[in-house]
Amino acid sequence: MIGRLIGNVSQRVPSLLYRVSLGMKPQVVFVLGGPGAGKGTQCSKIVEAYSYTHLSAGDLLREERAREGSVDGQLIANYIKEGKIVPVEITINLLKKAMEETMQKDEKMFRFLIDGFPRNEDNLEGWKKVMDGKADVKFVLFFNCKNEVCIDRCLERGKSSGRTDDNRESLDKRIQTYLQSTQPIIELYKKHEKVREVDASRSVDEVFADVKAILDKEG
Repeated sequence: MIGRLIGNVSQRVPSLLYRVSLGMKPQVVFVLGGPGAGKGTQCSKIVEAYSYTHLSAGDLLREERAREGSVDGQLIANYIKEGKIVPVEITINLLKKAMEETMQKDEKMFRFLIDGFPRNEDNLEGWKKVMDGKADVKFVLFFNCKNEVCIDRCLERGKSSGRTDDNRESLDKRIQTYLQSTQPIIELYKKHEKVREVDASRSVDEVFADVKAILDKEG
């Protein structure tokens, strides 16, 4: 009798968890760090080991720029070329659409790594305006990496990436934009004790070991 009851309960638990997930808002981790800090590499490893979907603000913008017939494509291209930040409405709408599409395909995939966002105060205010009450930001995963290490990595990546912004001139602009605009956002989240910092100057495996420890602790 007890065995049958335990069996029935254990059978009901997955479906109960599934039903709970249906009504869940997206659970978001913002992934920040300078260009070349290894955000994309680490996000790929997280996706392999945990049930997260990786959304790169930069990749979404580049895809939109390349999409035939895109109204915003040329505008995005001009901003990226100058190393400037794309208007917040464009970025947030692309992120929102990507999250909605992911959850429509699989309701259990409600955890997201948003890589390279928010990059400035305007981004953060725009996120709050559009996504307040629609998504839960759990914490910021901050990959702290020395500027010269970041630049060296990007220049090396530029040899094969085909990215138009992996060159010294664009990189210098991107580093300055990051220091002036993104660092204050990280400091703001630190005040709310919502930053989990990792030394990203080390090898991929060493960095990921720290990332795993953070994610395991955060659940």
